[in-house]
Amino acid sequence: MEFIFDALVVGSGLAGLRAALEIPENLKVGLISKVFPTRSHSGAAQGGIGAALGNEEPDSWEWHMYDTVKGGDYLTDQDAAETLAMDAARAVYELEHMGVPFNRTPEGKIAQRAFGGHTRNFGEGPVKRSCFAADRTGRVVLDTMFGKAVERKIHIFTEFYMLDVIIDHGKVAGIISYELATGHLHTIWSKAVLIATGGFGRVYKTNSNCFTNTGDGVYLCYRNGVPLEDMEFVQFHPTGIYPLGVLVSEAARGEGGVLKNGIGRRFMPDYAPTLVDLAPRDVVSRAISTEIRAGRGVDGKDYVNLDLTHLGADKIEEKLSDISSFARIYLGVDATSEPIPVTPTCHYMMGGIPTDLNGRVLNVNGSPISGLYSAGEAACVSVHGANRLGTNSLLDLVVFGRRAGRAMTEDIKSLGAPTPVKDSQGRVEARIKAIKDGKGPKPADLRTKMKQIMTDFCSVFRNQADMERGLREIRGLKEQYRSVSIDNKGENYNTDLLDAIELESLLGLAEVILVSALSRTESRGAHYREDYPDRDDHNWLKHTLVMAGSHDPEVSFKPVKITRFQPKARKF
Repeated sequence: MEFIFDALVVGSGLAGLRAALEIPENLKVGLISKVFPTRSHSGAAQGGIGAALGNEEPDSWEWHMYDTVKGGDYLTDQDAAETLAMDAARAVYELEHMGVPFNRTPEGKIAQRAFGGHTRNFGEGPVKRSCFAADRTGRVVLDTMFGKAVERKIHIFTEFYMLDVIIDHGKVAGIISYELATGHLHTIWSKAVLIATGGFGRVYKTNSNCFTNTGDGVYLCYRNGVPLEDMEFVQFHPTGIYPLGVLVSEAARGEGGVLKNGIGRRFMPDYAPTLVDLAPRDVVSRAISTEIRAGRGVDGKDYVNLDLTHLGADKIEEKLSDISSFARIYLGVDATSEPIPVTPTCHYMMGGIPTDLNGRVLNVNGSPISGLYSAGEAACVSVHGANRLGTNSLLDLVVFGRRAGRAMTEDIKSLGAPTPVKDSQGRVEARIKAIKDGKGPKPADLRTKMKQIMTDFCSVFRNQADMERGLREIRGLKEQYRSVSIDNKGENYNTDLLDAIELESLLGLAEVILVSALSRTESRGAHYREDYPDRDDHNWLKHTLVMAGSHDPEVSFKPVKITRFQPKARKF
């Protein structure tokens, strides 16, 4: 079956929904989602959305911009950081007017709390900048925005998987999608296509991502000739529940929680004397990993403790109820009376599909690809640089999702109707047939090996020997994948088939992460190399671009945009 739209949004998280809502009702808009929209991973965001409202204490957008640039270890494109910080207050008030139930101050204003890396007066100390709804902010924002999409009667394809992007002569024509309920393929033609498929943390063994975060949109763009930017920068959130990786939000430390090692000592003052437990995530993750490496994990194991007991049961119930519930459900731990075991967990991808400030996808020469857009974690406008600050993710989604929707609306006027491409489904049909006919290993076996390889060789700490070994082993898995096999050969709800298809994306992106990380011979933000422990602005103040080559990925670079803040030593 075929469908035709003016604008097509792939992904129903907050970036996709916000873009779709920005497109006028007189245009025909479609939205496809792997899951029911309210199951999108945006709903897992706990701690809040950053904006310099100044409701609790003085603040300014310039301070927010500075923190974003410094937090990103000066790899952040500063025009993007300025756009984000300046638009933050408007974006939050817009969400409030949509009906998002933010926590309130006694005066009735939106309540705010401190978060890692957010400071007053250009780094003097923590500032309360996170606007929050208890510890389920993403959940309520997603539900609210989905309600608006339903009101608008946007055409939503639920449980449709994108299996290819149709790019013909440098112009997007649409996508090929797979309907989970029937197993049918559908060609969806569109003048403009937005990729908002989220991140791909499932490439790592311990991660905080939902099962659908497999990088489909990012990989399919890469496979179709789009470069990927800054893929070496993978954020490990410092506080994942040990050993599962389920996230314990930074809100827990924002409300006063502290990290303690195996001898009961609060250790973050040793690593970040100014911001201590509220230092940026890369700093805290390395601190925890260093404590564990030094044998100061709890009972000699690979975790430390997050202590909330001094906060009191009432405060935990009011502001951290989901977190305390997770600890109780997954570990049987009562956070009001005992600490929560935590360890770094793969959380967020700073890299992705390169875009301009309006979501237009850029080719390797920096020119827009006609009709192709991206926003959210799938994209890299490089507002997060080498390390994202907490609360900037939800803000990124609504600020740049809106801008992408506006750009699509403007560009549609001149894009013209999509030109159907002959045999557009042929490559996808051949791919599905090869998997169903395969006689080799099962996807689950290859996926388990891939996750262990990435965790062992390209995690919080990295070095050349480990990453070279990891790259060899990932390429070996890619070779094995060529004959991958599945047991279920049916049509309806064939999750075996989808697991196999998703694995191709994950393996391809794992290779790109390793190639990017090997190419950057310095330490910056989340990319920490033990063999090159210093930041090297002279040689490496630039973005990495990786293109799919005829054999191996090809690496090139582009400059960082610096406007207000010159790079300097990053201290907390």
